[in-house]
Amino acid sequence: MTVPASASAPTEPASRLHDRAQTAEVIVSLTRLALGAGDLAAGVTPTLEQLVRETAAVGSAYFQTGGGTLNYHVRAATGEMPSTEGMAAVAAHGLPAQTPLLRALEGTHGPLFFDDTARDPRTAGFPELGVASLAAAPVRRGDGHLLGAFLMHTFEPHVWQPGEAALFSLISGTIASLAGRLAAEEQASEAREAALRALGLALEARDGETQGHTDRVTALALRFAAAQGWSEEDQQALKWGAYLHDIGKIAIPDAVLLKPGRFTPEEWLTMRSHVQAGVAFAGALTFLPPGALAVIADHHERWDGSGYPAGKAGEAISPGGRLFALCDVYDALTSSRPYKAAWPHGEAVAELRAQAGRQFDPAYVEAFIAVLAGGTLGTLGTAR
Repeated sequence: MTVPASASAPTEPASRLHDRAQTAEVIVSLTRLALGAGDLAAGVTPTLEQLVRETAAVGSAYFQTGGGTLNYHVRAATGEMPSTEGMAAVAAHGLPAQTPLLRALEGTHGPLFFDDTARDPRTAGFPELGVASLAAAPVRRGDGHLLGAFLMHTFEPHVWQPGEAALFSLISGTIASLAGRLAAEEQASEAREAALRALGLALEARDGETQGHTDRVTALALRFAAAQGWSEEDQQALKWGAYLHDIGKIAIPDAVLLKPGRFTPEEWLTMRSHVQAGVAFAGALTFLPPGALAVIADHHERWDGSGYPAGKAGEAISPGGRLFALCDVYDALTSSRPYKAAWPHGEAVAELRAQAGRQFDPAYVEAFIAVLAGGTLGTLGTAR
């Protein structure tokens, strides 16, 4: 039986259905961006930008605790921020955990809206920052503890409209869990990096390397890679490989590793085996990317094929191995060692040029020298 139109069930207005469809589409898009983000700031910034576009807010920010302090620091922000001295201090040092707003967020699971910050004790301090109205949503760790907060603000008192409140609640609620996941991944990555650096420093101490070699050569390699336009992902792989480039020396007996004189042929074979040992050790760390393993495997290969362990030549050597080898040798030349004095910069550069096309990629040599001089000669490709 056909139901007359007048007897059909009530339906939502077309405009409301359209608004809901648009909001759902926005949330799906923001979620996709957050899931594909390489870091936390990239994951939450599109959300902040959406809030500023779709509400009366003139600015929005994401605050997160960490960094060894109890303060909540700005991790991402967009739009206009107050130009007060207080806001400059917040940007530099963060919001103390005892700020009334943060304490209020600890006790709520949903967002809070303040039409006039001067009228609510929970927003004490914000009028002095130049924030007149505020919306805040909590971001929690897996165990429920407050990790951070999404904030959006205006410079004049503003009554947050139902549509604005609904959008902020939906977006912040959806992205909050992803922000927590990104933060956990970031903290895990930082912990791994600290452990890898500690391994490099421990090996440096055992090997009798000049103090600071690991940090210096890593910083130099990253400076070179950045000048060449390498991605953040490739630079991280390079950094981790740099920390562990000689980790295989843990398998070399002290009688060989610390021998002050020349090696016998047998001892030299033992010393060279540190590369394979390093690759095996690093390969057991399943989180290391291929680029990091390539640095460990290739940094003793030579452009002319006379290096070790595989005798690779030319572009068969990974970009990370070629780049890092230059940095490693330059630091060794310009550092004092028990068996030699430090070379002056000019002499070290002359040696690098003399080895262009033999030990080193000739194009990398000139690009590296340009970086040392404070300039660049254009990019030579990525680490891929």
